[in-house]
Amino acid sequence: MSLIPDISELLARARADLRMGVPVVLTDDSGFSVIAIASETLSAQRLADLRNFEGQPVVAITVRRAETLKARAYDGDLARVIIPSDTDIAWVQAVADPSDDLNTPMKGPLMSERQGSANLHRIAIALTKSARLLPAAVVVPIDDGRDFAVAHGLTCIDHTRAAPHLADRSALHAIAAARLPMEVSEAGRLHVFRPEDGGEEHYAVEIGRPDRSKPVLARLHSACFTGDLMGSLKCDCGPQLRGALSQMGSEGAGVLLYLNQEGRGIGLANKMRAYFLQDQGFDTVEANHRLGFEDDERDFRLGSDILKELGFSSVRLLTNNPAKIAMMEKTGIAVTERVPLKVGETAHNRGYLATKAAKSGHLL
Repeated sequence: MSLIPDISELLARARADLRMGVPVVLTDDSGFSVIAIASETLSAQRLADLRNFEGQPVVAITVRRAETLKARAYDGDLARVIIPSDTDIAWVQAVADPSDDLNTPMKGPLMSERQGSANLHRIAIALTKSARLLPAAVVVPIDDGRDFAVAHGLTCIDHTRAAPHLADRSALHAIAAARLPMEVSEAGRLHVFRPEDGGEEHYAVEIGRPDRSKPVLARLHSACFTGDLMGSLKCDCGPQLRGALSQMGSEGAGVLLYLNQEGRGIGLANKMRAYFLQDQGFDTVEANHRLGFEDDERDFRLGSDILKELGFSSVRLLTNNPAKIAMMEKTGIAVTERVPLKVGETAHNRGYLATKAAKSGHLL
C-alpha cells in the first residue's frame, strides 16, 4: 500500500525523533532488537526508564571518540561503552561531548562491551550523524522490538533495509529554478535540488549561459554560515565564495554548487563545538576527531549529481582540494583543469589553512 512509509521515509522520521530526544527501535533479521536514543538529547527520565530493561545499556561511540577516551573499540569502527549503574545523565553526555574533556579528563576506566553484534549500534551512530547530532547513542537490548515499537508508538528501523540507504546518498531532484540577477552578473539563475530522503536542499547558481559541450568553470562550495554570511575570519570560505562568483562573472559563465554540508558535513552546532575545542588548542582535524567525526564528513558526489542533472560532463574546477577533483573524476565528471582559489588568509585562520594543507592535502 502506497500510504505506508517506505524505509527512506522511516529513516527521516527516525532522524527527527532522535533530534527531539525520542527513542527509536532497531531490529535485525536474527530477531535481535534494541532501543536507541541520541546521547545529546537524552533526558534523565528516559535514562532512568532505559535502566528498567533487563539488557545492559551502553553508549555507542565512534572509534575516533573512543581513541580520545581511551576506550576499547572491539568492534573496529565503534565502541560500546558500558554505562555503570551508579552514573547519571551528566556522565553519559560527557562520554559523547568533549567540551569538558580538559577540565575532567578522567572519565574511566571505561569498560567496553565485546560480545554480540554491533550492527544495530552502527545504525544508531549513523542516524545520529545524519541528524547532525553528536555521533553517540545510548542503546539497550529489548525483546520483541517490532511489537514494542507498535505498542509505544515508536519508529522501527530494520537493519537490512536501512543499511544501504545510510551508506549511500539520496537521489536529488530539481524542484525550482528562476532568474537571479546578482552583483557579479545580471545573468544569474538559481536552481534548487531536493533529496528524496527529506534531507537538506542543495543549490546551483548558474552564471550566464554556459556551453554544455565545453568544460564549465565550476566550484563545489559547502555552506558556511559563519564565513559566507557573518564574515568570519576563522576560515577562508566567505572569500572563496565571493572570489569564485566574481571570476565566473568576469568570464561570463560558470556554475557554483552550494551544498548544505556545514562544518565539513557535521552541522553548525557541532562546528561550534569544534571551534570551542580549537580555542583550547586543538587544530581543526583534532577537534573533529575528539567530537567523534572523521576529518571530513562531506559527500562531494552530490556536486557530480547536480552537474549531470544540469547537463554538464566536464569542468574547470575552482578548488584547492584534490579530494574534490578525485571524486569528480570517479563519478564521471571530467576535470580538465584545476583553477586555484587562494584568497582570504588572515592572522586568525593561518593555522587552520596550514592544517588543511598538512593534514587534508589542500594545495595552498
